[in-house]
Amino acid sequence: MQRRHFIRCSAAAAATALSSAAPAANTKIEKIRVGLMGTGHSHFSGKLKAMADSPDYEIVSIWDGDAARRAKAEKDPLLAKAKWVSEDQLLGDSSLHLIVVECRAWEALPWGQKVIDAGHHLHLEKPPGNDWKAFQKLIADARRKNLLVQTGYLWRFHQGVEAAMDAAKKGWLGEIQMVRGTMNSDRGPAERAIEGHYKGGGLFELGGHVVDRIVELMGRPKAVKSWLRHDTSVNDKLNDNNLAVFEYDKGLAMVSQSAHMAGSGDHRSFEIIGTDGTFFLNPEANPPRMRVFLKKAQGNYKAGWQQIELPPQPRFVADFAELARALKTGTPLKHSYDHELLLQETLLRASGEMS
Repeated sequence: MQRRHFIRCSAAAAATALSSAAPAANTKIEKIRVGLMGTGHSHFSGKLKAMADSPDYEIVSIWDGDAARRAKAEKDPLLAKAKWVSEDQLLGDSSLHLIVVECRAWEALPWGQKVIDAGHHLHLEKPPGNDWKAFQKLIADARRKNLLVQTGYLWRFHQGVEAAMDAAKKGWLGEIQMVRGTMNSDRGPAERAIEGHYKGGGLFELGGHVVDRIVELMGRPKAVKSWLRHDTSVNDKLNDNNLAVFEYDKGLAMVSQSAHMAGSGDHRSFEIIGTDGTFFLNPEANPPRMRVFLKKAQGNYKAGWQQIELPPQPRFVADFAELARALKTGTPLKHSYDHELLLQETLLRASGEMS
């Protein structure tokens, strides 16, 4: 991919972001009043802490219709000041600035649509279901109503991933030939049962973190080919060994995902390979490290191979800082409605849900 293509893509992305609807600026917001809808996603505890630690947010109310999940959440000291309410009370509270939906994938779209119908800005957990038309409707309604929608993909603000993306967009890596990401896991029976709801299995559940950055950099792939396989001896129907390949005019991108890898948490990686340089993030945590090669020095990077150890990358903090910025200033989110649509479409294509 040529540098001039990146410049055009960056300009187009900026235009899209500026043309996307944004909430009316409200400089009087000192604390963003938040309602929590559900507690069932694995990211719930981390996002609760990110909001509780932030000076921008006040957690006002919470609803979860599952008795067992509610009983567990009621013991969390971070929710001590939040009021448990009914679903109708949560959605009908006009004093809330934001509703954060933390649920299982098959609950995301119906719950998220209720939030948009009620006129609230929305943070929606990933992946937001597999109903393409329903997702299109949610985004269309949010755009029409001037409501923000942010989905919960983890690598949007990771320093290493951002550094690789920035180098590629600036043309430092030359023509981009390949982007690769690995998002393995080591799932137990309960998690396998959840991921087994979908044809894409673990690729559908976790691959979106990588697809998010691929489509931001490369755009819509001209073709997608996937291998969705059940290769372990576990007696279930989960596709637990998966590969998706995305074809572009002058490049390829790949996402691999295994659901049964020992040590998987310290193995996840992201890589951008170009004719003039390569950025390789591996592992992405504990601690995150980058290996970088450049034909010539660029920015703060020297020519040749170099290894860079990054500081810890706390999850969710930057996401909610970005959301607070948009809400308080009335400006668009970094990732536009159109980006969210392209991401979801591409994830569904990779997961065998649509052609």
